[in-house]
Amino acid sequence: MCELLAMSANVPTDIVFSFTGLVERGGKTGPHRDGWGITFYDGPGSRTFKDSDPSCHSEVASMLKSYPIKSKAVISHIRQANRGRISLENTHPFSRELWGRNWTFAHNGQLSDYKSVLVPQRFRPVGTTDSELAFCTLLDRLANHYGDTPPSRERAFRYLAKEGKTLQQLGVFNMLLSDGRYLLALCGNNLHWLTRRAPFGEAKLIDTEVVIDFKQETTPNDVVTVIATKPLTSNEQWQQMDAGSWILFRDGEVVAEGR
Repeated sequence: MCELLAMSANVPTDIVFSFTGLVERGGKTGPHRDGWGITFYDGPGSRTFKDSDPSCHSEVASMLKSYPIKSKAVISHIRQANRGRISLENTHPFSRELWGRNWTFAHNGQLSDYKSVLVPQRFRPVGTTDSELAFCTLLDRLANHYGDTPPSRERAFRYLAKEGKTLQQLGVFNMLLSDGRYLLALCGNNLHWLTRRAPFGEAKLIDTEVVIDFKQETTPNDVVTVIATKPLTSNEQWQQMDAGSWILFRDGEVVAEGR
């Protein structure tokens, strides 16, 4: 299956360190060779980079490893294809506009017997993955439930968490979803997270010999949460989410959760 990576922070922060570890799993230390992508938010705007080549060999990924784009919300994904061919349109993350916001989604897992259940009308998939179809269905349900009057952001994400849990009945469904301010992590079977805050220390990547001293890269007020399918560092205390649980982050902090 695929692997996920996300970040929520209270100040614009680069994700180069974590992304460097994830990239290695895209064909070098892991089997996820079928494309990769990453979305950085900048206020209400966002920029997305994708490649259908393995991330460990991608020139675009190499550029991003040396180009510290700062953001308060990031979603990334490396793909091991099981639904849909290896192609750019089937590469995560996927994005759509609703209520004047850019929504970004990435999924790890595999659904079965889903085509009669996932039938979106307003939002249509471009590619052929079960993941993009699930994303379009979730936004369809959100838009249909609230109509033209958007709810508060937190209420919208609570609704998406509830609807996301219904999709777990169709198979393995680990999900990351953000509108740039909030970041929702929904665990089907495998998600981990950690929050870095003062006093900051040293971190060592598992997949490559890279070490960073965050005391040299941060201020005492920084709060940075990283979510990943599997822990990326060997000397930090990652928390494993329970199957069926969800956590909503804003500015690096937990603002809501459910099980």
